Amino acid sequence: MLAKANRITSADDYRVIVRRGAKVAGAHTVSYLRSRESGTDARFGFIVSKKVGSAVRRNVVRRRLKAVCHEVIVGGIRDIDVVVRALPSAADAAWPELRAEVLDALARPAARRSRDGGIGSASASASEARTTKGARRA
Repeated sequence: MLAKANRITSADDYRVIVRRGAKVAGAHTVSYLRSRESGTDARFGFIVSKKVGSAVRRNVVRRRLKAVCHEVIVGGIRDIDVVVRALPSAADAAWPELRAEVLDALARPAARRSRDGGIGSASASASEARTTKGARRA
């Protein structure tokens, strides 16, 4: 379980992070990252809708996402707010897949720049993601 200081609990905080944070999309999750004041704890929030499945499936997915975030906190991440939205495919995803996807989202350059305050909008990171995809195809 995440400590109170590492949880996003306010609906307003969720709204601001999702609307203004850098967006990193994966196969099973969409992560929204937003920088915070220097020296503050990292905070995490989770959105797991009924489209993911029954209450049991949603809770399994949420617990897996929390476990990944706990690993990251122990690793020393600070000064960032992260909201992870589970997509319906997350219900059938294996633990290593979910873990790798969240860790990849936190390690991307857009996420690092967001922590430093360089990117604050989802549109900027989306255009960067399209550029990155185009570079991979070339």
